[in-house]
Amino acid sequence: MTDLHTQRLVLHPVDVAEGERITARRPGEDDRWAADFPFDGDVIGATAYLRATAEHGEQRPFGFYRITRTADGQAIGGIGFKGQPKDGSVEVGYGLAPSARGNGYAAEAVIALLTVAGDHGLDRVVADTDRGNIASQRTLERAGFRRLRSEGGLYYYELILGSN
Repeated sequence: MTDLHTQRLVLHPVDVAEGERITARRPGEDDRWAADFPFDGDVIGATAYLRATAEHGEQRPFGFYRITRTADGQAIGGIGFKGQPKDGSVEVGYGLAPSARGNGYAAEAVIALLTVAGDHGLDRVVADTDRGNIASQRTLERAGFRRLRSEGGLYYYELILGSN
């Protein structure tokens, strides 16, 4: 699995060893992490990836990716798929370290991940976000998602591939 490159980011597919470092919050010798990486969302994403890999085998390309800022080479967040595709659809989740927020990195990373879904013949990508998380709502909308519904404390979004 190769890295995904955008204008300002590299999305690196995490393997088990790196996932374990992220969940332990202990960088390896060659890891370059922002001071506030990993944050709780990264640990949750890496933990889910490790659990799915242990139960079902390799998850890539529908696994977890480390988001690295090319300007300084530092890991600033994580993004990934919440499970394998089903019926032509897959769910995504993402998060950035607080120091990296507000720069459009999340939308840039989501758009890059959409290419993985499209390249593997999927028709639909879904996501959800807390009703109070305006920044995440804007991220999804910038990436081409449309809000489907509100349920409980969440907004649910979808993007039909080929329409963005």
